Amino acid sequence: MLTAGTPRVTPQSDWTLTIDGLVDAPFTLDWAAFHALPQQEFTVDIHCVTRWSKLDTVWHGVSLDTLFERAGVQPDAAYLIAHADGEYSANLKLHDVIGERAFVATRFGGKPLTEEHGGPARLVVPRLYFWKSTKWLRRLTLSEWDIKGFWERLGYHNYGDPWKEQRYRGLDDQAASTTRSEGLARRIRDERMRRE
Repeated sequence: MLTAGTPRVTPQSDWTLTIDGLVDAPFTLDWAAFHALPQQEFTVDIHCVTRWSKLDTVWHGVSLDTLFERAGVQPDAAYLIAHADGEYSANLKLHDVIGERAFVATRFGGKPLTEEHGGPARLVVPRLYFWKSTKWLRRLTLSEWDIKGFWERLGYHNYGDPWKEQRYRGLDDQAASTTRSEGLARRIRDERMRRE
């Protein structure tokens, strides 16, 4: 299985996050500056391309809205490219990550993110398959162009909607979408009932 590898980062001294591209005021934050921003708790469901879902997961971090407000998004920006350590990246439509729909997380379930799970900081975009939630996040670049990311170049679907089960390129025909969406809804309903 291909992997981006697990980087070793010391948050307080090594980690930075850059916001650049089609913004009025690009900037870079170190660990302390990032934690000085307004922090929030987010409770969301996440869905993996390998067909598991985890409901009501609790994260702590900074909304992308907060970062983009500071940077000043330019009118031509339509896409976001999330870059991580190594060669890993993911492409997203801008409308999928604004309006409190995505955030940079540093904690999960009340604990700091482990390196294995994307720590010290990862992007979380709960409305899309979890491969779009870039681990080991280092840079967010706004663009007018859709630039395919690591997994998308290797055959994963360019969008990754779990309700349409858009896992791989060419497997998103509309005729099957309703059935697949009902299957995901049924799995989520069953999981909620099991937990009650």
